[in-house]
Amino acid sequence: MGQLVISETVITALSRLVDDGQAEVKREPTHSAIEFQIDKARLSAGDPSKTGQVVGKAKRVRGVLSWGMENAPLNASQFAEALLAVVRGSGGFRETSPNYAGREAIIDAIAAFRSEGYELSTDGELRPLLLDSLSGKPLTEALNAYVRRARAGALDAALVTGTGKDLLEATAKHVLMTKFGTEPTITNFPTLLAQAFIALGLCIEKSAARSPQERVDAALYELACGVNALRNAQGIGHGRPFPSTVSPDEARIAVESMGAVADRLLTQL
Repeated sequence: MGQLVISETVITALSRLVDDGQAEVKREPTHSAIEFQIDKARLSAGDPSKTGQVVGKAKRVRGVLSWGMENAPLNASQFAEALLAVVRGSGGFRETSPNYAGREAIIDAIAAFRSEGYELSTDGELRPLLLDSLSGKPLTEALNAYVRRARAGALDAALVTGTGKDLLEATAKHVLMTKFGTEPTITNFPTLLAQAFIALGLCIEKSAARSPQERVDAALYELACGVNALRNAQGIGHGRPFPSTVSPDEARIAVESMGAVADRLLTQL
């Protein structure tokens, strides 16, 4: 699975899954199990327990993830996925287990992760949200989640998991499907994107721009075409959004650009 982008929504969901502060009998994972994952993810600097504070598990997880979100997002992602696996392994998603996290906490976690572009099953398995079976408003919401991940620089958001499309292609097709009610058959990316821009009343040619916003829109169209050309510069292996000749910094900037263009289309939609 690609990098899980940590957000306040995800932090709240994970904190609730380990929260047993009001329970008469404490449940797993224990503080020591949580601390092991904190140390493994190299996030001890954000652990409030290391500063002498006496905190519950929920507050501890919230503090570590909040610190990690700002200072070490990759480490925070590693810790979040590991913690979720520990909760699952402890029976946190099994109703008959003494460590059951609770129906409301699980339902809220499913909704929280879905809003960030992930599907959390009722038994605790986490995977990127597949878009092929979605349409209408649910697809718009899922694409918006990918946009947020792209704008945070998450490379996996460039390749929309479970489809043959990348983020911009998926967004352009969704725009045209929403506007005209039929699946577009265009395979040429610049033409497909141009039709999506035009369908939304957005300018695609700098020479035709009559306002600063139209100049921005025309620049976004050219930027998207440039990113697409970069993606198609040479063969790309499975799960790799960009050719190996593209540096990590260039890839991150390209993905963030994809997020900005897709965001413009979805906002206008």
